[in-house]
Amino acid sequence: MKYSRLTKEQFEELHQEFINFLATQSITGDEWEDIKKNKPEAAEQELDVFSDLVWLGVLSKVEYLEHISPQQIHLFQCNEKSMRLIALRIEENEYVDFTTKEGFNWLRDNLLSDSVEFFNAKKDYSDDKYLDIFKMIQSGANITKGELFNYFAELVKG
Repeated sequence: MKYSRLTKEQFEELHQEFINFLATQSITGDEWEDIKKNKPEAAEQELDVFSDLVWLGVLSKVEYLEHISPQQIHLFQCNEKSMRLIALRIEENEYVDFTTKEGFNWLRDNLLSDSVEFFNAKKDYSDDKYLDIFKMIQSGANITKGELFNYFAELVKG
């Protein structure tokens, strides 16, 4: 399996899609029950293949990722061949936490202060763009619509 198996809740949410997936392989509901009961390893394989297909569908649509931690914000734009990063970091400040509303308000009010550092970078994907994106999601990045990225891209361009 290339990505990770969907959770029980995700499978329940995608129940109809999974039925359609089995149908494309000419597996009926009764046959699926039989496979689960008598060939659990084959059932596991089907769940893994379906999970990978779902992940591939999601990953192929990702345009922006965000990873926000207490002292840093990493904003990514996922382009065709490479990823663009805009990062913000503050000097060690125990009173500021970007993961809180107060921390974000502090950032807005102190954006141009010397304690806020901006970084701008570009990184090519490895041989597998979608696996690169998947690993970032696994490490805590969230898929977004890119509002924050675009806001800071305008500032950096400035």
